[in-house]
Amino acid sequence: MGKHSLGLVSRRLGLYRFSAVELLIALALLFFFLPFVEEVKGGDLIVSILLSLVLVSAVLAVASRRRTLIVALLLAIPAVGGRWINHFRPDLLPAAVFLVAGLGLVAFVVVNLLRFVLRAPSVNVEVLCASISAYLMLGLMWTIAYWLVAQVTPTAFAFNTTTGTKESMEGFNAFYFSFITLSTVGYGDITPVSKVARMLAAMEAMTGLFYVAVLIARLVSLYSVPGSTEHWEER
Repeated sequence: MGKHSLGLVSRRLGLYRFSAVELLIALALLFFFLPFVEEVKGGDLIVSILLSLVLVSAVLAVASRRRTLIVALLLAIPAVGGRWINHFRPDLLPAAVFLVAGLGLVAFVVVNLLRFVLRAPSVNVEVLCASISAYLMLGLMWTIAYWLVAQVTPTAFAFNTTTGTKESMEGFNAFYFSFITLSTVGYGDITPVSKVARMLAAMEAMTGLFYVAVLIARLVSLYSVPGSTEHWEER
């Protein structure tokens, strides 16, 4: 895979090779179990474990160079550590702290994933996994952003539901609204009210549209490069 491989941590670092495939698996686990575990006893603990797994996998997936690894670790330590401190001692560390760190980490990972996809010489399994992972990480990035906005301004979102329970913009609710907005579906059961929330929703919808258009064009151009088919078959 050579110099174009994502997640090829330098051998001199002595780390196990971690790729976008493992990151995609971690994301799939989070997205599959998140809607169900929140309602069970100890669900918050499971969510924290799955989220930590995704963040650690993201760090390892983009750690192709020592400098990248160092920056990712500097962002991951307060994000993951802050999440666990907030989980056990919410009075000691507010959620906004680890949300800001997590937002920076996910944004950093997305940039590196997209850089890898755009610079890839041909289409292979890792390029496809990196493309899908980047899209899912975009949704996760806005999930954290909505959660953060709701922490700062509790009335930033309105819930147009008749469940009779007080809803909050965190966890699965933020995740659900993020991906509904990213895919430009929009059911209207959650409405951004504040200007910051509306701006974020508009930016996410535009990002989702542009990402799909640019990604398809890029992958098609890569697959059309002479020899890319042979490279794919070799893998």
